[in-house]
Amino acid sequence: MTWLVTHTDVVAAAARIAPYVSHTPLLALPGLWVKPEGRQPTGSFKVRGAVHALGRLRGVPAVVAQSSGNHGRAVAHAARLFGLAATIVMPTSAPELKVAAVRALGARVVLAAPADRAAVAARLAEGACLVRADDPDVLAGHGTVGLEILADLPGVDTVVVPVGNGGLLAGVAVAVKTISPRTAVIGVEPELAADAAESMRLGRLVTWPTSATYRTVADGLRVPSLGSLAWEHVRAYVDDIVTVTEAEIAAAAGLLWTELGERAEPSGAVATAAHLAGRLPTGTCVAVLSGSNIAADDFAAFMTQAPVIAAARVPAGATPAG
Repeated sequence: MTWLVTHTDVVAAAARIAPYVSHTPLLALPGLWVKPEGRQPTGSFKVRGAVHALGRLRGVPAVVAQSSGNHGRAVAHAARLFGLAATIVMPTSAPELKVAAVRALGARVVLAAPADRAAVAARLAEGACLVRADDPDVLAGHGTVGLEILADLPGVDTVVVPVGNGGLLAGVAVAVKTISPRTAVIGVEPELAADAAESMRLGRLVTWPTSATYRTVADGLRVPSLGSLAWEHVRAYVDDIVTVTEAEIAAAAGLLWTELGERAEPSGAVATAAHLAGRLPTGTCVAVLSGSNIAADDFAAFMTQAPVIAAARVPAGATPAG
């Protein structure tokens, strides 16, 4: 039997991580609220789950994680906080900014072919704790994003979350649905890495080859499948998973920058992209901007992919109130 993370777990996680993370605000666009998790100490929401998971470890001298960047950076940050050695396995294609950020926190970085990351991490974890991106304590930490959204906007109709391995979506869905069952929780991923959407449609966990998922510019969402534990939560709590195009992701990132001054990495912009593309229900909506770890030069290059970024605007609607 699979034991799912509960609302009680998420509330306990919120108390434990409060000294180490930021309660990020809701920023208003016409017809949309944006929650900028790029303002966290490590530039993404991942610090929530990593701090919670590592803070609960006892008698473990070292941790290992495999990550495209943000989970690894968060684990390295938490390891430094709690005096643990950290090894992070990253793909050879990881952006240099993310690799350098992990090393700057004192962690050892091991580069591996994208398809080999999980196996390499498992081998290195002998004598250490392997911190998976969808471990229960990680999911509970990520769920605190949902608690904050409901505390700041209790009447929200829809919460929209980027989907990679599914840890953020799973945690947020638990937090939101157990407090406000009427609120829709929707995941968003690139159509070039749409394993989660296919899994949702077929009702079973689907795996895509890395040759397919690595086509998207959203490097944080290139995972081949949802984590097995995350998938169980998605099946139980999530209303839908939609996809967005590469151009729509770039247009959303351009809007977030020009209107809010938030530099979103491609992975972080997909929830806003779903709103711009008109793929979400009507009503009050919060889009999670999951991360902002992108170098200025890479961001400028990314922006050139969008067709007429300056003209991108959210659909007509009243400015959110509250």
